Amino acid sequence: MVRLIVMGVFLALVTYLLHRRLVRAPGLSRPAALAADSALVVTFVLTLGAAEVGTVLDPAWARPIGFLGWTWLAVVLYLALGLLVIGVGLLIRRITRRRGRAGSDPATVGIATPRRGLRIATAVLVVAAVAAVGYGTVEADRPQIVTVPVALQDLPDGFEGARVALITDLHVGPARGADFVQRVVDLVAEQQPDLVVLGGDLADGTVDLVGADLEPLRQLQAPLGVYGVSGNHEYYSDDAESWLDHWETLGVRALRNEHVLLERDGDVLALAGVHDYTATEPHQPDMPAALDGIPAGTPVVLAAHQPRHLDEARELGVDLQLSGHTHGGQMWPLRPFVALANPTVTGLERFDDTQIYTSQGTGAWGPPVRVGTPPEVSILELTATA
Repeated sequence: MVRLIVMGVFLALVTYLLHRRLVRAPGLSRPAALAADSALVVTFVLTLGAAEVGTVLDPAWARPIGFLGWTWLAVVLYLALGLLVIGVGLLIRRITRRRGRAGSDPATVGIATPRRGLRIATAVLVVAAVAAVGYGTVEADRPQIVTVPVALQDLPDGFEGARVALITDLHVGPARGADFVQRVVDLVAEQQPDLVVLGGDLADGTVDLVGADLEPLRQLQAPLGVYGVSGNHEYYSDDAESWLDHWETLGVRALRNEHVLLERDGDVLALAGVHDYTATEPHQPDMPAALDGIPAGTPVVLAAHQPRHLDEARELGVDLQLSGHTHGGQMWPLRPFVALANPTVTGLERFDDTQIYTSQGTGAWGPPVRVGTPPEVSILELTATA
């Protein structure tokens, strides 16, 4: 209840500010102002409801509320960015006018009055924000296969050419459901991987309300198995162990600070997995425990939801870390802010003797929108270094 009240107050403030800036400031006519304010009230209600889809409201009937409400927040992001740009432009215009050089500012050419100029700029902003989010909604709904060759030192001959499918950050529940998961599973099946790793944040919501959306994962098959590790969102709306237990009913082996030894053509490779970086007792990550008992000289692949596990992985001699969490920023221009909290944001990078591949994610958190960061199913092709 406290969370809902806090979000309600925040959304009410945002709605009021948008009313002031998009309706009052441009001086819309009464009918236009009434229509705009009605739209703002509707989106306020939808967004407030969206926050409860998957935890209180059943996605079976409430998913349209989640989809529209979260999508509106993406529009709000671009409106806010655009209003900031317009505000800076108006400030510059005011300064130049005071200095008697308004006619030299191209932004003011052809604008008869400040209010008329503001109306035009606001109209352009609204259209641009909606168009950007419309594009991002389509982009987010089209996961693509990204194939990445990964050269590992001392990779056994038996694992030469092994293909690892990494699926992470599905975030199904409030805005996406089983149909989206099914398309992802079909994409993976077409690639015929040797190993499938689920990198966490598969759902937003409770097992009771959202668990059925992951049902298509039951179809995942690979000769070396299907494994998964928890992400931070497994801890937000339900008990993480309940989610991991549910995964196992779908044929996904959850790695809970532990490892398995994979055999292929007589050779061995270790796959380890740890709980999410931010998990607290009794589920805190324990990488030493996950690696304990791995025979010396065995290459180690670590599944860890957040890239922030990297420093410890380097210290403990992990060869390859598989992560997600960052979404590549998900929506331009958020990537630099994501980079502030993570050692890497996307793609394959090397840190000393440890490599890390960070997926941009297969789904989308919150708004089902991606701008400039297409969703991916990663196929890592293992090869030995020359």
